[in-house]
Amino acid sequence: MTSKNTICLWYERDAVDAANFYAKTFPDSAVGAIMRAPGDYPDGKQGDVLTVEFTVAGIPCIGLNGGPVFKHNESFSFQIATDDQEETDRLWNAIVGNGGQESDCGWCKDRWGLSWQITPRVLTDAMVDPDRALAKRVFDAMMTMKKIDIAAIEAARQG
Repeated sequence: MTSKNTICLWYERDAVDAANFYAKTFPDSAVGAIMRAPGDYPDGKQGDVLTVEFTVAGIPCIGLNGGPVFKHNESFSFQIATDDQEETDRLWNAIVGNGGQESDCGWCKDRWGLSWQITPRVLTDAMVDPDRALAKRVFDAMMTMKKIDIAAIEAARQG
């Protein structure tokens, strides 16, 4: 990896599976070098995959197979901006349909417990609109959703 800053994500033992899933699901994503442990470690043996380098939507990451001690939680998430309902549906359905789970307001978790915000640009744009009544209508509509429905956001935007 050539980036000075890389996100390290802790997995129990499935970092390569996660990296492969992200690479096939998100544009501008790829799997890079895999490092095998040069010796035994608390949750693995010499030769086990210790880390995998990967990129998710242009963001460099390392997946660490560190064992069951630490779990992902909502304090960290990837926020993926989408351009239309088709892209929103494709990404949401890929994550949830691969053993993930739905949450509220465009959030979902993948099967490894990592949180994702699948966020249409129209929602983000409306939330920062100088017309605060418009922003509130859009916010109120979003609060009723799991996966974001762009048509409903547009309807709220129009009033």
